[in-house]
Amino acid sequence: MNSYIKDISYYVPEKIITNNDLEKLMDTSDEWITSRTGIKQRHSVGDNPLGPSDLAVESTKKLFDKIDVKLEDIDFVIFATSSPDTYVPGSGSIFQHKMGLNNIGVLDIRQGCCGFVYAISVADQFIKAGTYKNILVVGSEVQTTQLDYDTKGRGTAIIFGDGATSALVRPTKSKGKGILSSHLHSDGKYISELGTMVPSPVVKGLINKKNIDNREHHIFMNGREVFRHAVKRFPDVIREGLSYNNLNIEDVGLVIPHQANYRITQAVQRSLKVEENKVFSNIHKYGNTTAASVGIALSEAIEQNRIKDNDIIVLVAFGAGFYWASSILKWHNE
Repeated sequence: MNSYIKDISYYVPEKIITNNDLEKLMDTSDEWITSRTGIKQRHSVGDNPLGPSDLAVESTKKLFDKIDVKLEDIDFVIFATSSPDTYVPGSGSIFQHKMGLNNIGVLDIRQGCCGFVYAISVADQFIKAGTYKNILVVGSEVQTTQLDYDTKGRGTAIIFGDGATSALVRPTKSKGKGILSSHLHSDGKYISELGTMVPSPVVKGLINKKNIDNREHHIFMNGREVFRHAVKRFPDVIREGLSYNNLNIEDVGLVIPHQANYRITQAVQRSLKVEENKVFSNIHKYGNTTAASVGIALSEAIEQNRIKDNDIIVLVAFGAGFYWASSILKWHNE
C-alpha cells in the first residue's frame, strides 16, 4: 500500500522584512541581495513571542479547513524544525498540546533544510508498514529572531525567513501512485560550513559570555562551500530517485527544490537540462524557510495549478548537516 499527500497548506507571519529594511541595519543593498540570492523579502514573527509550534498551529488550521478528515483522525505527527521552541522538549509535543492532539505519538526531527523531505519519507514508511493511517507532517521555523543583523552576519541574515507548512499523508490503494520512493543522504564532515559555531549546551563550559560577545551563537554559513556542494547534490539525488523508479527527467512534471538561493535553483535547472517552468521557485517572497521551504513551495504550486493528477513530482532538498534528499511522487488526487 502506497502513501500519498492528501493535501498541504502553509502559513507565514504578517510582518515582512524587505531588502530595503535590511539596508538600514547593515552594509547591504537590495541590488546586492537580489543579485546573489534572488530574495526580495522574507516574513518574520517580529517582536511577537511566537515559536515554530505557533506557526505550525496556523498552517494546520488552514489544512483542516480544506480537507474532509477530522483532527481526531490524526494518529501520528512528525515535526521538522531547526529552531525548536525550547531546547528540551522539541516542538512536537508543544504543538501537539496546542492542537489538542491528545496522547498520539510525536516524532521531532532536525534535518535542517531537508526536514520536510526526511519527514515525508518517514511518514511514507509508517503508512506502508500499516502502523498509522493519518500522519500529520509539519515543517516550521522561526529564524529571524536568532539572526545576526550586524554587518558581520550579512551573509546569513539576508537569507532566512519564518514560516510553516502542514501536510496530511495517508494510504492509497491506487497502485503506482503517491510517494514512490525517497532517497536520503548526509555527510557530517561539513558541519562547520553551515550551522552555529557554539556547540550544544550539554557540552560543559562551551557556552559562555565570550562566545556570545563574539556572536558565535548566530547561524554561520560558508556560502561558497554550500553553493559548491548544493549544485552537485541536488541533481545527483534527483537522478538517483528517477533511476530507482525507471523514470527520465523528461517524465517529470515539476521539480520542487528547497528554496536556498535562486542561483542554486538556476544551476540545478541547467544541470538537469529542463525548462525554467519545470523548476518551481518562490524564494523571492519568503527567503529560506528551512524545514518549511519545500512544503510551502509545494502548497503554492498546487494553488497555482502547476500540478495535475498523475504528474511526476520531485521534492528535493540540501542543507546543514550536510543533508540532502529527494522524494519522487506520482501525484494523486483522491
